Amino acid sequence: MTIAHDQYLKYITPEVMDDTLAFHAKGNYTIHRSTQHISTLHNIPSKTLEKLTGNELPLNVFTNSSNHTALSLSTLPANHCLRRNDSCPHFPGHTIAFDTVRSLLAPLLKKNELSYKIGYPSGGALYPVEVFCINLHNKIDHWPTQSNALHLLPSSQTFEAHTPTIDIDKLSRAIVPDCSNIGSPALAIAYFIYLPKALFKYRYRGYRLALMERGSMYMLTDLRCKELGLEGRPWSGFTDHEVTNGLNLNPALFLPACIQLVG
Repeated sequence: MTIAHDQYLKYITPEVMDDTLAFHAKGNYTIHRSTQHISTLHNIPSKTLEKLTGNELPLNVFTNSSNHTALSLSTLPANHCLRRNDSCPHFPGHTIAFDTVRSLLAPLLKKNELSYKIGYPSGGALYPVEVFCINLHNKIDHWPTQSNALHLLPSSQTFEAHTPTIDIDKLSRAIVPDCSNIGSPALAIAYFIYLPKALFKYRYRGYRLALMERGSMYMLTDLRCKELGLEGRPWSGFTDHEVTNGLNLNPALFLPACIQLVG
């Protein structure tokens, strides 16, 4: 069943919407080459940052569990299907085929015609995360539409062409700023929380559920990248309003929670 997106707005409490937007805004920051020489995210010394990165957090300081063989675990074999590849540190700029993009999104589609269930868990089956596939700098061969952004319709198992007025060069720079050093990915998968769907039933709790769902989606896609021989990485090095405006979306309703780069 298809529901117009504005139907959810009838059941939203304005205070919940305003509070969630204000909280989400606290996690925003601006990345721009004109201010990169005077901007800093933190003042933690490099040695301290290195020491604090990549560690576990033991809570029982009186015993050392590593001495108890009965408690030890084993990692997945190197060739196991659930052992993900490392995130790609630098994309060399290869093109990929649109048919590969279609295969990549298969885990995010409706599982069968007899149910509304989709290939990832969603609290209350609300599916408040909207997925956009973006042809960065026109690096995807045989892209089927004039618009360089496609919106995934997982129940219909298809894409819909997003607005054709997108400036793809501007949007590509918003997603991968010039000051980044990760190379040139071909595809960006943008996961947007559509707030009315996230909040109308579970209110504030719905925002948390949407973040959980987003994580499930990009982990499935990450494993699918490995299966298809693609490089990928989750990406948060963007400015929210530049990406949202670049896709001609309403920033009061659509929140970019994460972008996944593929090449």
